[in-house]
Amino acid sequence: MTKRSRSSGYHPLGKLKVILSGLYVAVVTDFSVAYKVILSGPLLGVAFLFRQWVDLSLILLAMGLMLIAELFNSAIEVLCDFVEPQYNDRIRIIKDIAAAAAGLSILVWAVILTVESIRLWQFQVMG
Repeated sequence: MTKRSRSSGYHPLGKLKVILSGLYVAVVTDFSVAYKVILSGPLLGVAFLFRQWVDLSLILLAMGLMLIAELFNSAIEVLCDFVEPQYNDRIRIIKDIAAAAAGLSILVWAVILTVESIRLWQFQVMG
């Protein structure tokens, strides 16, 4: 009997460990995820520093949705490569659709970060 089958019940700390492990792997191994987290961080810090809670929430939401789409895209790509290591038109279509979802989320993320950067810069200058 494996350890998993012996443990029963809900273990939130175990789930948190898995979540953080997956996020760590994505940030460390995927540059496209890492740079977006790095770009979002300072803007989150500025919004927090100026106590602009709506801006902070909007940036967090955009960052979260972008990360979710990127993580799903990465997971789909890895799964597709595992299932079919050779070139396959159907796999290409699946990967293209996943990439399109990630691309749209990146576009929304970039627009929100740009708008929020301008708003927070104006707040700093005017305030």
